[in-house]
Amino acid sequence: MSPLRTRFLEDMQLHGFSAGTQDRYVEAVYRLAKYYRKSPDLVTEEDLRRYFLHLTLERRVARPTATIALCGIKFFFEHTLQRHWPSLDLMRPAKEKKLPVVLSRQEVQQILSCVRTPVYRVCLTTLYACGLRLNEGRCLQVPDIDSKRMLVRVRGKGNRDRHVPLPDKTLEELRQLWRTHRSQWLFPARPRAGSAGPGPVTASVLQAAFHRAREQSGVRKAAHVHTLRHSYATHLLEAGVNLRVIQEILGHATPTTTAIYTHLTQQVRQAVATPINDLMRTL
Repeated sequence: MSPLRTRFLEDMQLHGFSAGTQDRYVEAVYRLAKYYRKSPDLVTEEDLRRYFLHLTLERRVARPTATIALCGIKFFFEHTLQRHWPSLDLMRPAKEKKLPVVLSRQEVQQILSCVRTPVYRVCLTTLYACGLRLNEGRCLQVPDIDSKRMLVRVRGKGNRDRHVPLPDKTLEELRQLWRTHRSQWLFPARPRAGSAGPGPVTASVLQAAFHRAREQSGVRKAAHVHTLRHSYATHLLEAGVNLRVIQEILGHATPTTTAIYTHLTQQVRQAVATPINDLMRTL
C-alpha cells in the first residue's frame, strides 16, 4: 500500500467514516487515477473539471454515483492533499426529486413468500418488519436482539445507533433460524473452504434473492430491497403512527426526509380521489 493511500485511509478513519464509506471513497479516487493513468496527487484542477464533465456528459452516471465520486475525491484533495480548489464547489450534481416505489402489504407478502432459502427469507422479512437498510439488517448479531424489551439495536449510517421495535413474529422467526446455524451472525453467509468462519450474508446475494422472488411473485413494480423500507414507513403512516416516531425508527436525521412518505399513503390517495372523480363527471 502506497504512503499516499495509507494517509488517505488514516484521514478517513480520523474523520469517523465507516468502512463502507472508506471503500467507496478509495474506489472513487482510484477511478480518477486510472482515467488519467497517473498518481492522483498529480491530477490538476483542470483535470478534475474535465473528469466530472466526462462523468456527467459522456458516461451520464446516476446522481448517487456522481455524488459518491465527488465526495470521495473532494475529501482526498481537501483533507489529504490540502488543496482547496474552487472548482470542487461547482461540481455538485443537480438534485433529483423522485418518489420511491412502495409495495402494498399484499405485494410484500407475495414477494417474501417466494424467497426459498430460509436465511435470505428471514433476513428480508426482518428488513421490512423493522424498517432497516440492507447493511443494517444483514450485519445484525445475536446481542443486538433485546427480547425482554422487544427491541433491536441497529448500527446505522454515520455511526448513529438506534433501537427499533421488534415484532413478536419476527422474534420467533429469528429464533427458529438461529437454531439451524448457531452463529454470532443472525444471517450468516454460507461457509467457504479455508475460511476462518462465516461472516454475514452479502448484500449482493440478498439483492439477487429479492430480484428472483419479485420475478416469481408476479409483482411488476420496479421494487428492490430498499423498497421494503419505503413500504414499511408508508404502512406505518397509514396505520396512524406519528411521523416523528417513524423518523426515529428509520434513523433519519431530519423530519424532511421522512415526510416524503406522506405523499404515498392510502389516506392521501383517498382524499383526492373523490374531488377528482367529481371533476371528471362534469366533462
